[in-house]
Amino acid sequence: MTEQNTTSNRPISSKLAENEQFFKDRIGVGTSFDLGIRKFKVLDTNIQMLYLNGMCDTQFIINILREVINLNEREKAKGNAFEIIENRVNHQSVETVKNLDEVVDKVMAGLIIFFVEGESKALVVDVRSYPGRNPQEPDTEKVIRGSRDGFTENIIINTALVRRRIRDERIRHEILQVGERSKTDVCIAYLQDVADPNLVKIIKKEIESIQTDGLTMADKTIEEFLVKQGYNPYPLVRYTERPDVAASHMLEGHVIIIVDTSPSVIITPTTFFHHVQHAEEYRQAPAVGTFVRWVRFIGILASVFLLPLWFLMVLEPSLLPENLSFIGPSEKKNIPIVVQLFLADLGIEFLRMAAIHTPTPLATAMGLIAAALIGQIAIDVGLFVPEVILYVAVAAIGSFATPSYELSIANKISRLILLILVAIFHVPGLVVGSTLFILFLASIRSLDTPYLWPFLPFDPVAFLKILVRSSVPGSTLRPSIAKPQNKKRQPA
Repeated sequence: MTEQNTTSNRPISSKLAENEQFFKDRIGVGTSFDLGIRKFKVLDTNIQMLYLNGMCDTQFIINILREVINLNEREKAKGNAFEIIENRVNHQSVETVKNLDEVVDKVMAGLIIFFVEGESKALVVDVRSYPGRNPQEPDTEKVIRGSRDGFTENIIINTALVRRRIRDERIRHEILQVGERSKTDVCIAYLQDVADPNLVKIIKKEIESIQTDGLTMADKTIEEFLVKQGYNPYPLVRYTERPDVAASHMLEGHVIIIVDTSPSVIITPTTFFHHVQHAEEYRQAPAVGTFVRWVRFIGILASVFLLPLWFLMVLEPSLLPENLSFIGPSEKKNIPIVVQLFLADLGIEFLRMAAIHTPTPLATAMGLIAAALIGQIAIDVGLFVPEVILYVAVAAIGSFATPSYELSIANKISRLILLILVAIFHVPGLVVGSTLFILFLASIRSLDTPYLWPFLPFDPVAFLKILVRSSVPGSTLRPSIAKPQNKKRQPA
């Protein structure tokens, strides 16, 4: 850190040899194979071009070099080489720098630098072309009808995907660099006349105060610094890989955080109910969208409460009405039911992890093996009773129906805790555990936003919109939770 501070204010030397030696010592020119210097003469003046392979568009560089070298035939040798090159470089992004530390940052980001003998400044040309994939539909947020483009690992493409949907001159993309070594680009995107200025200020301040070597985990690292989640399993920000979802939240007054190298963006602030909505609900008619939303709600509730409730009925069969007396295992096994539930639930988790690490062509075969062989044989040998497999499978389906992956995992943890409480305390365990669960969610605040809004604190109009998917013409007001400056959706 001391060495960096001593060189951070060092000006560019007018002698090319001194600059070259600096870059050999500082960034490894001559040692790293992908860093290089191209030397040539223009108008009887020595020129050096510093570049980083793999992050530059080679064709752009060739065109620029051709234009610069051709100056020998078009211009007088007595002209100022630096000014002539600056005026003739055929690229839209050209700037001047006077500091060697700035040059290092630019080169590491993929820009090329021109040094001119006798000049204590350099030209920076943006010819970046980061390796990556083209926009394609995200695997976790697919829709039957709708756009098929999704965010990529390239921050430039991601900001363009948002601008394509919001062509408003008031959209703002503020760029920051985070990480002492990685210098990762982080973009704060918002609508200037809609987003809460205090929210933008807080987010910008928190990101600027991040002190770490690098953001190798990209947006997840930003989240942990931003909301300071600790060991709370419930997500305090929402991730999305869909540009249409990000644009919709920006229009509501939310702030979007785009991190380079990440195909997902962060939406802030968010509540619990932001994590249970899906783009598919808004790609269907309001009635159909409401039906899909309610089915998803039932699945989420089942993923948390179905297993503890069924287990309670097994422990206390007297609580069941006579016409529901069939619920519960008809025969006893050597292994306690609670242990069976935990083993089956962990088995589902093993399958999920295996599916992530299994090549796609083999994933289907693995699922068939797990369902047809492992599950059935476990029942036949007496390890599980059939009802355990049934209810664990239904709870797992409810977890998979949860739009937010982070929320589904947090709900699974809550479900296991409720199972333990029911096993120990029976009815009081379920009642007290469920009450503490709701109180815990109500106590969470993300960027000073109540996590259970609009349920707690109760907002009847907003809560109705959670339960029923309203039509777009009827949604004239922006949600108040983001504290938008302009509450009406129609521009003034």
